[in-house]
This record gives sequence, C-alpha cells and structure tokens, in this order.
Amino acid sequence: MAAPDGVAVTASGEKFNGIGMTSTRTRTRMIERLREQGIKDEAVLAAMVAVPRHIFVEDALAIRAYEDSPLPIGAGQTISQPYVVARMSELLRVGGRLSRVLEIGTGCGYQTAILAQLADEVYTVERIATLVAKARRNLRALKTTNVRIMHGDGTADLGEELEVDGIMVTAAATQVPTALLRYLKIGGRMVLPLARYDDELKGVQLLTVIDKAPNGVREQTYDAVRFVPLLPGLA
Repeated sequence: MAAPDGVAVTASGEKFNGIGMTSTRTRTRMIERLREQGIKDEAVLAAMVAVPRHIFVEDALAIRAYEDSPLPIGAGQTISQPYVVARMSELLRVGGRLSRVLEIGTGCGYQTAILAQLADEVYTVERIATLVAKARRNLRALKTTNVRIMHGDGTADLGEELEVDGIMVTAAATQVPTALLRYLKIGGRMVLPLARYDDELKGVQLLTVIDKAPNGVREQTYDAVRFVPLLPGLA
C-alpha cells in the first residue's frame, strides 16, 4: 500500500522496516485489525501502514508497538493506541486531503507523522521540552519535511497569524478550547477528546468534532476514549 502523493515518510534499513514484530508484515496485520474495527478511510490506512510505529517507542517496547494499546513515552505521557490515532485522523480528514493542520500535543511525534501523510503542512505544539526533542529526532529520522514543531502552550494564544482547515488536540479538555477556534477557517474542523461532567457521563471522555460554520459551530460526539488532561504552561 503506497503512501499518499508528495510525502515520503518511510526509509530503507532495518530500523524502519524491522523484522519479526516490527516488520512491514506486522504493520499490515495492524491495518487488517483497523479495518475490522471500522476504519474505512483508505488514505488513513495507507498512512498507518507507511509510518513505522516502533521507532516512536522505547526499544524495550518495540515488540508491542503494533498492539492496539497506548504505550508510555516518558514525562508521564503516552503514545495513543493505533485505533484512536486512525479514528481521529479519519474524523479530521472527512475523506479529503487537508491543506494545513494544527496539532496540539505532539508527544513523541507519531500522530504528527500520520498527519504529515494526510496534509500539506502540519504545525504542531508541545508543552514538554523533552518530548519536543524526541519528536524532532523521530520525524527527522523519517525525513519528514512538512512539519513545524513549536515548544509552546497549546491552551494559550500561539502568537501566530495562522489559518488552518483542521485542528487536532491530543489531550483531554474539559471544554472546547475557544482560543484555538480563531485559527480554524470557516468550513474547518477540530477533533479532540472532551471530558463530560454531566450526571450521565461524569468524567467520561468522548471524541468530539467541532465544525466551524459562518453562523457558529456544530458539535458531534463519537467514541469514548482516555487521554491525559490538556494542561497549560510549559514543562
């Protein structure tokens, strides 16, 4: 399965192709599982098979890289399970190629690398300096050239004149981060985990889609998920 036009993410060599539990064949089995779980967007599936998840985790965890589970990446953070990465990407893309995407919460750079396959440009913000450095190393190893990483507070004004057609937040907010909506162009979409605190869904996080229209925003909820909280400040 080929990567989308214009982006070359994989590279030759054992570090990328892997053997055994980190091989291309193992990634293909992951794609088969994602199909069974309901992921239908072929561009997303192509991106998932193209990006070697095992290089984004510690060597000791590489054998578990293609399991459908989150894994620790340091600094109290995790790399999301493949299904959640694929599902959020599918919801953001809505069947069409993205021009510019803003990602809040770079982590180790895995979701960023997937977005780089699906968008012309990715601007990603991470508050934890050690993860910024890790993501830069990982994306550099993959020769990803359409990503800009900022060490910054994704809950505040980014100090940029920025217009994007997609925003992905990879940490759980308790309310829609309205400060980010100003970067989203009309017709654009934000995808994020949103923690609910009503009587029926107290503390449950739901994948939430915010569509921006000329007369306001429309909100839809989807799968229940579990993310670390969206926090302000730098670390």
